[in-house]
Amino acid sequence: MSDSLRFDRRMSDAEAMMWRLEKDPYLSSTFANVTILDRPIDVPRLRHRMEVAAQRVPRLRHRVQPTPGGISAPLWVDDPSFDIAYHVRHLALPKPGTRAQLAELATLIAADPFDRTRPLWQFTVVDGLQGRKGALIQKLHHTVADGEGSVRLSMQFLDIDRDAPAPELVEDELDDDLPAEDPAAAVREIVAGGLRIPLAVMRQLRDLLAEPARLPSAGAAAIETLRGIATQLSDVDRAHSPLWTARSLRRRLEMVRFPLDATKEAAKRLGGTVNTAFLTAAAAAAGAYHRELGEPVDELRASMAISTRKAGSGANAFSLARMLVPTGKMTVEERFSLIAEATGRARGESATASLETISAIATTLPTSVVTRIARQQAESVDFATSNVRAAHFPVYIAGGHVLENYPIGPLAGVAFNLTVLSYCGSLDMGLNVDPAAVSQPALLRRFVEDAFVELGAAAG
Repeated sequence: MSDSLRFDRRMSDAEAMMWRLEKDPYLSSTFANVTILDRPIDVPRLRHRMEVAAQRVPRLRHRVQPTPGGISAPLWVDDPSFDIAYHVRHLALPKPGTRAQLAELATLIAADPFDRTRPLWQFTVVDGLQGRKGALIQKLHHTVADGEGSVRLSMQFLDIDRDAPAPELVEDELDDDLPAEDPAAAVREIVAGGLRIPLAVMRQLRDLLAEPARLPSAGAAAIETLRGIATQLSDVDRAHSPLWTARSLRRRLEMVRFPLDATKEAAKRLGGTVNTAFLTAAAAAAGAYHRELGEPVDELRASMAISTRKAGSGANAFSLARMLVPTGKMTVEERFSLIAEATGRARGESATASLETISAIATTLPTSVVTRIARQQAESVDFATSNVRAAHFPVYIAGGHVLENYPIGPLAGVAFNLTVLSYCGSLDMGLNVDPAAVSQPALLRRFVEDAFVELGAAAG
């Protein structure tokens, strides 16, 4: 499946923006996944498999190289010191090897910044899990691929049989040739990129972005692109939660699992999609949490990753939509209907102000300005969600049967990120929490579980 992904030698505007934003550690885009298997992983077998994968998918052995003077997006170049042992690590949990210990280890690994002189991925094989099970913590920088892209990449090391034969290393598959960077060509590319948006619009957007305080009072633009971007960026209100006001770099992972079929049936009965059902449950859980702690709130602002993938898309193909979601007491049917309307409006707004369009404008601004705007936008969002589809049939990693998968989505300044990975009839959810905001993560997890049970009951 990875063959359908396009890996360019130069970062896209969106990837370059994510790379620049990491000057602010709160805006890290690194994400991870915790895989639980029926037995410990055969480490030499996995390392061999990932060596083959790095031959077939050169991005896995590429590091980032900034262009001279930073005049254009960074390049992906071969790492001459590539060492598979650095990227596939092996350790064991201390006794008793609980899932809570595994979750704590995963958050520490996910939060640890990448070495920017090496390829931006890391697998950690974990032994010692209770029940004689094995685990794998997979960590990837968002510039390499988005959630759906990473699932496609995983086809390089997943098997459909426990005893699948090991692929062979083929030395001549390596591609070490990289044309020398031509500064003149880079300048031409910047000019050409800028012309994707009319010059007058570029000037207006640059002025607005450089002075975010002017955004709410900016006049309506005649051009739809400017209107769409102004609509998104002029929303500079603080997030709505009276509880989730603090932010930190600490992390806590809670893992939730629910049957996929029950959620599908509920979504069908309610006249919508699984994605709407998922966001409905997240909003219900957030509202219940606030009521339990004596701070009821009628609505919160959520962000949702929306796939824009089509034939020929690059490794990252997504947009972000923000919307106000109802969190007060109401029936499942009422909440589902309101969220369906909200997501429809948000999709339309994100279409007129796509991530690539905003990123193209951001290339004209200093990194300090871009990070300031991004932090300002993050402070207007209470929580983030993302829905990623994986295999609907059993798969294996180095001889181990994959039982569960729990994604760890990036927080980037919000209180929590609830990301779901559908696998083999289950919705495996990673609830990545900032404990400075959500002081009782286990309570929030319980409310997420309750919300899905309530959704499942709606299917009956």
